Amino acid sequence: MRLISRLEQDSRLDGAVSAGQRVARMIRPGKVRDALHGVWLGHPVHPVLVQGAAGAWLSASFLDFAGGDERSARRLTAAGIGAAIPAALAGAADWSEQHEQQMRVGVIHAVGNVMALGLYAASLAQRGSRASRLLRLAGLAAVSASAVLGGHISFHLAGGANHAEEVPHLVPPGWQHLMLASDLPEGKPVRQLLGEVPVVAVRTGGEVHVLADRCSHMSGPLSEGELSGGEFAGGCLTCPWHGSVFRIADGSVARGPATAPQPAFEAREAGGAIQVCLPGAG
Repeated sequence: MRLISRLEQDSRLDGAVSAGQRVARMIRPGKVRDALHGVWLGHPVHPVLVQGAAGAWLSASFLDFAGGDERSARRLTAAGIGAAIPAALAGAADWSEQHEQQMRVGVIHAVGNVMALGLYAASLAQRGSRASRLLRLAGLAAVSASAVLGGHISFHLAGGANHAEEVPHLVPPGWQHLMLASDLPEGKPVRQLLGEVPVVAVRTGGEVHVLADRCSHMSGPLSEGELSGGEFAGGCLTCPWHGSVFRIADGSVARGPATAPQPAFEAREAGGAIQVCLPGAG
């Protein structure tokens, strides 16, 4: 773990990060990029897609060790290569919108995956079963090492995690005083603390909407983002860090890279004050 943690601080990787980020961002924000992020699924799609390639390659090695049919092992290898392509595209899209520590580790993660892909492709070019098996074994070792780095990004560095998940667990049930109604101007996001939880309040069209302030993608401050309608009906807030767009009415994701919605509060005005509560807890 100490060795992997050193990668997070290794600025020598920043050149590769910048170059890779420019390439990954050639897929412009829109439906295709949102599909790669997993907005439609509600969480990152990359870990799901990875299972196809990893499962096929692991099955091929199982056949190798069990003395199975070489033709079947080669078919599984080819299937894994095919499955690796959409997994790589989804991973690149997610990686390009992460923090620098995650992206540095991600560069080495990508190198390991490319090595594995090359080894498996080379195994298909071999006619002898012994050489093919050795190359598949080397590919499995490379993809396994890469998976350790992927797990580090996902779990140790919280890449892809929902950074707003804890909000419903930190807010007491029932209606809570948030702020004076006079302190919330029309059309301007305002940050407030609800106990220890930062929230953003927005008044638009005479209605008050309140969302958790920390973006579910990477904890960016939504209160510093842009409030707009534009192509998204009903009004939206755009995270200033990575451009995730959330509908202020219910916190749902209008555009990634975020995949998890923002916790949204019910809001009411009473006695010159704005009160909020979690849905169903009033």
